[in-house]
Amino acid sequence: MKKLPRDGVEDLVPYPPGKPIEELERELGIRGSIKLASNENPLGPSPLAIQAIRENAHKVHRYPDGSGYYLKQKISEKTAIAPERIILGNGSNELIELLIRTFLSPGENVVQAFPTFLVYEKVVKGAGGHVTSVPLKNLRVDLVAMSRAIKDHTKLVFIDNPNNPSGSVVSKADMRAFLEDLPEDVIVALDEAYGDFVTDASAARGLDLLDRHPLLFVMRTFSKLYGLAGLRIGYGLSSRKIVDFMNRVRQPFNVNLLAQIAACAALDDHEFVEKTRRTVKDGLQYLHRALQEMGLSYRPTHTNFFLIKVPQGGKRIYEAMLKKGVITRAMDSYGLTDHIRINIGLKEENERFIRTLKTVLG
Repeated sequence: MKKLPRDGVEDLVPYPPGKPIEELERELGIRGSIKLASNENPLGPSPLAIQAIRENAHKVHRYPDGSGYYLKQKISEKTAIAPERIILGNGSNELIELLIRTFLSPGENVVQAFPTFLVYEKVVKGAGGHVTSVPLKNLRVDLVAMSRAIKDHTKLVFIDNPNNPSGSVVSKADMRAFLEDLPEDVIVALDEAYGDFVTDASAARGLDLLDRHPLLFVMRTFSKLYGLAGLRIGYGLSSRKIVDFMNRVRQPFNVNLLAQIAACAALDDHEFVEKTRRTVKDGLQYLHRALQEMGLSYRPTHTNFFLIKVPQGGKRIYEAMLKKGVITRAMDSYGLTDHIRINIGLKEENERFIRTLKTVLG
């Protein structure tokens, strides 16, 4: 009898999704839960995006624009990258899958930092590839070690900048040195899902590197800063050659109609963007100060989330807080068993998190 899944699929561990808040509340017998686990925008979606969805909801009987013409034009205006060098995706996740499906052959190698976004390894192994994971150094991406890990059969390198879950960034100088030393046939996927929150001028920025490195692929998302996570919309920037190959593999209607319309509107919502950034900055200041007063250590961050080292183990603290209606993220799957990760919430949510954490720590 033939084996059903391809080799390696049985060894994959499913991505650990959280249950709907409503179901958790029903199971635990609680109400009024807050979710600080998925790095979402606490303000909700861009108001301009919501307005655009309402005005265009009657069009959903039509297929979406398979070329993403208007959204690509908007992104081109924002980034100064030609539309032909832009590809849209059903979230950044689809762009990761498209990269692997387009360029990775079974048996070839991908290099990544670890811990990092868990989807990279899952997609690579699901396609029959091999992953070399290079440990973070002091919870920072170690580009020198990653460069040494690249072998003849390496096809791709994944770098999330800022890194998830550490929140650290790679400097411009280190990134340039890494790219200059790279074999000319290796593709670098630079995942900037949280790049919109970075204020450090010394941090590497994909837009500044694209013209010098034709095999660099930069990923961005509308999920975080613009609050459109539920619509699944992201985009990639690269050379015309890379984007052309990916478009040959891409499904013709991969980004839905309302997602394209909402993303176009969100790019014009400058007031919402500034309000989001201010909310994150103020929330970080409050949370860091409160944790210092509690004697707990945390990782500095360039994102809308950060790591907290907790006694008793991250999973135990996560479960204790969950029972009190505060949803965080245990870091066991990232190899950080003594940490939890939270994203910045609204003022009252941040305050509730601190009160709850004090309670469960006794």
